[in-house]
Amino acid sequence: MPKLRQIRLAQRDKIDAEVLVRLAEGQSGVLSSLQLQAAGLTRAAISRWTKAGRLHRIHPHVYALGHAALSLRGWLWAAVLYAGPDAVLSNTTAAWLWGLIDVEPTRIHLTVPGRRPSLPEVRIHHSRQVERGERQALPVTTVARTLLDLGGMVTPRQLRRALAEADYRGLLDSREVVSTLGRGRPGSTALGEALRRHMPQLAESLSILEERFLELCESAGLPLPEVNAKVGHMRVDALWRGAGVAVELDGGPAHGGIAAMKRDRDRELALRSRGFIVARYSWDQVTRQTGEVVADLRRLLNL
Repeated sequence: MPKLRQIRLAQRDKIDAEVLVRLAEGQSGVLSSLQLQAAGLTRAAISRWTKAGRLHRIHPHVYALGHAALSLRGWLWAAVLYAGPDAVLSNTTAAWLWGLIDVEPTRIHLTVPGRRPSLPEVRIHHSRQVERGERQALPVTTVARTLLDLGGMVTPRQLRRALAEADYRGLLDSREVVSTLGRGRPGSTALGEALRRHMPQLAESLSILEERFLELCESAGLPLPEVNAKVGHMRVDALWRGAGVAVELDGGPAHGGIAAMKRDRDRELALRSRGFIVARYSWDQVTRQTGEVVADLRRLLNL
């Protein structure tokens, strides 16, 4: 965050600037008009400070102190202060903060128990029941409520991945998730189905192809493999360690070219030297030749 520039006070503004700076630094550079007034600034003083460039209006009744170059965290705080003291960051914004999805928010989502109009960059959701948590000192919906909200926004595949990420990060409480489900609550049906089909291995996958391969194994009733499992100094895309079967997935350009081919063959040789049978499948085979891939895996796994 850019350093807050020193605030020089006019004689008529009897304010402790250091107090304001410390408060703003705790909120990534932003303050609400209520906080400014509580510190002693009148509405007239806020207007003077804004004209002088000491304050910069971000949202209605929300200001940046000293500069307007906010970080993403600053924009999150600005949205929270705009939405009011009972507001919590929610939906995809909360999911990103909890680490359940990778995409940074471009529009900030909040949930409030009362009424508050949305802004072009801030989407306000209204709910009589708000499960409140905290993440990185920001008010945020609990993981269970975040997953419920995601159930009404993302695809079933994305929801299952978020559920797996919550499990992987030690944030998943299945009983709490179940307690959030209920008739008439948006996302309940989708989240209940995702919980029923929960696949923790999805959080270990590093590519869409690996996710599709896991889904193929699941749909075929095959035992699920370890994903990105370590064998010596190598990391194998999918591994049935007990059956001695290793699968390498060729997802695109990374496996093209002479150097890449040589690297792949060296890996296969190293795996075979450790007693593993090595199979290699491409994107087209995993997504379009599913019957042949499943039959091949059944043969290799002696199923």
